[in-house]
Amino acid sequence: MSDENLAERIGGLVAMSSGDGRLDTLMRLTCGRALSLPPLPMEVDLIDGGAEHEPLVCTFTEQFATDVSGIGDNQRKLLAQALGDNVFRTVVMMFVADLVPRVWAGFEALGLRRHGNGGDIAWDHDSDPTDALLNGFLPAVARLRGLDPVTTEVVRLRGAAQHNCRLCKSRRETNALDAGGSEDLYGEIERYETSEKLTDAHKAALQYVDAMIWTPSQISPELATGVRKHFSEDQAFELTLDIMRNAANKIMVSLGVDAPLVTDGTELFSVDEDGQTVSASK
Repeated sequence: MSDENLAERIGGLVAMSSGDGRLDTLMRLTCGRALSLPPLPMEVDLIDGGAEHEPLVCTFTEQFATDVSGIGDNQRKLLAQALGDNVFRTVVMMFVADLVPRVWAGFEALGLRRHGNGGDIAWDHDSDPTDALLNGFLPAVARLRGLDPVTTEVVRLRGAAQHNCRLCKSRRETNALDAGGSEDLYGEIERYETSEKLTDAHKAALQYVDAMIWTPSQISPELATGVRKHFSEDQAFELTLDIMRNAANKIMVSLGVDAPLVTDGTELFSVDEDGQTVSASK
């Protein structure tokens, strides 16, 4: 386990803002309703005087939470027109509103005690959530090394397929390949329940990934028992945060900027000691 307090980092993301308190509240309420989970805490109550583009943002948020691959070009165009230069920051906070309730639900289901979802919130209007997420939280998660590289990659590829991230699906992590990963093995992910090549631990992890993505309010005791059977508490904590880290591809997919960097075959990459993604030659 890294000595970085990742639960506190999650709390820090929750305290940040898109710059529009009403939109933050609407996005959090929309995600909570879409996921059948308690929404994140909200600083601003909704009162009369909403902006004309708020229904558009709510519709975009709901699609982001339920199935990001269903967002169309017209939705992207309208969102960009409505929000202008603040569109990316808003989608980052949309991601926080969507993913943090899932993480807390996963922690609860697995009996972990690192929720980070209690107590008063010191609202942060000064920090940049884009920097905090992309340059702070996500690399910190990537620096965790409790899971073996193949499990980490199998989990990543399942999330890539479920969110239909073209870039993520086109990439292969070299440490996982060196540890025994292969296209034959990865080809089994789509039908992992009946696979004879994936281990029982892989299958338990993939069941958890699917639940976190599609039914986070319904993580069954049986599923949680399977995860705890194959993974230590620290590994289960890392697995949960890996699902969130991988799901950052939803930001790219929602904005239509997830095109692969290769036109044929796969792009090789590695995650360095700093948690940064480093491209490698094919």
